[in-house]
Amino acid sequence: MTPRMTAQPLLSIEEFEELAHRAPETVRLEFINGKVEVKPVPDGNHGEIAMWLLEQCMQQRPDLRLYLEQGLKVETYRRGRARPDGSLTPRKHFAGQGEWADPKGVLMTVEITSRDSDTDRRDRWEKRDGYAAVGIPVYLLVDRERCVITVHTEPKKGEYRSIIIRSFGERIELPDPVGIVLETEELKEFAD
Repeated sequence: MTPRMTAQPLLSIEEFEELAHRAPETVRLEFINGKVEVKPVPDGNHGEIAMWLLEQCMQQRPDLRLYLEQGLKVETYRRGRARPDGSLTPRKHFAGQGEWADPKGVLMTVEITSRDSDTDRRDRWEKRDGYAAVGIPVYLLVDRERCVITVHTEPKKGEYRSIIIRSFGERIELPDPVGIVLETEELKEFAD
């Protein structure tokens, strides 16, 4: 069962956005399930995985771009704000949008787990559910702790109905609308 919060948010979306705008560069803030979340600044291995994935996307789908750290409005009725490690979209998709963009048209979001106590709740549950709630077709979780890649697809009623899990080193296909195949042997170098 997925953990969910039902309490009223302590801040409005406008108050959160102002807080996030004024946060120091050493932290990234998100607003998930009505709570302010502090997202750790990525470490070197996290960055290497993001760049590896960016290269794979550009080589196989030059018509698309993997935007790193673009803020998205997530959850039903836009009550949340998440900053995925990556958002795959057509070129120039976010042009003219602000710090917190509409998720419509995002083909895939990516999260890479970090070394912090909240990664389980945040990346494996709450953000996954937020991305499903707004209908993002593919959610890719690169889990450094477990050394697996999990592909979530078929969002319906706030949940992904299909899940594929592969260990680092195995081949995994990202289905349409992404249409990319990942050979993940290199990820073994960056596991925690």
